[in-house]
Amino acid sequence: MAISAGGDKYRSFIHGAGERNTQWRFGAPPDYDLVNKLFEEGRTQEWPVGSLEEKVQRIVKSLEMELQHKIRPEDCKSVNREKFRFSVNGRRGISLQELREMGGGYNAFLQTNLPKELRIYDPEAETMDSSHEAFTTTFPRGFALEILQVYSGPPTIAFKFRHWSYMDGPFQGYSPTGELVEFFGIGIYHVEKVEFFYERGDFLASFVKGAPAASGSRCPVMKI
Repeated sequence: MAISAGGDKYRSFIHGAGERNTQWRFGAPPDYDLVNKLFEEGRTQEWPVGSLEEKVQRIVKSLEMELQHKIRPEDCKSVNREKFRFSVNGRRGISLQELREMGGGYNAFLQTNLPKELRIYDPEAETMDSSHEAFTTTFPRGFALEILQVYSGPPTIAFKFRHWSYMDGPFQGYSPTGELVEFFGIGIYHVEKVEFFYERGDFLASFVKGAPAASGSRCPVMKI
C-alpha cells in the first residue's frame, strides 16, 4: 500500500491537524493517486466544486476511506461514531465496531444469505487482510466511485452511484480478463446511518469470466 505525501482532491479526513493522532491500518495515510487517475479517466459526470453532487461524492469517498483505512472507530469523522449503523440491501444495521469485527468494508458490503457452496466470494471466510489482498490484486488500479445523481439534500441524502475498475489481476483462482467491472446502486446517507442497495450477484459474476486455475474453480456452477 502506497503512503500519501500530500492532500487528496476528492476525500477529507486524511491529512491535517485533525488526523495527527489517527491510527492508520498501514501506518500512514493512504495514497489514492492511482484510483484518482482511474476516476478522472472513467467518470461520466464532472461536478463543479462546491455543488451538492460534489459534496456528496466527497463525503461518500471519505466514508469508504475511513472504513477501509482507519483502525479505531473514534478516528472516523464522516459519521456519528456512537450512533452510526451500516446497512446493505435492507440487512440489519451494524456499528463501526461490528463492521471491523466482520473484516472491514469489503466484507460488510458483500454480505449475503446464499448457501456457502453457492458463494463466489464468502465474506464470512475472509479477514480484513485477506479481503483487502483479494480486491487490490484484482483491481491494482483501485476501485473508483462516482455519484451519478443526488435525489435529496441533507440531512438525509439519497443518491445514485457507480463503482468500477478493470479486472487486471486474478481473483481467487480466476484469470484476469482486463474487462470493465462495474455496478450501480442507490445510497442513503445520514451521519447516523448509511444504507446501500445494489445487485451483488451481477457484480461478483464479473469475476468468474476468466478461466479458472488448473486446480479447479471456486464456483460450484463451473464444477458441474
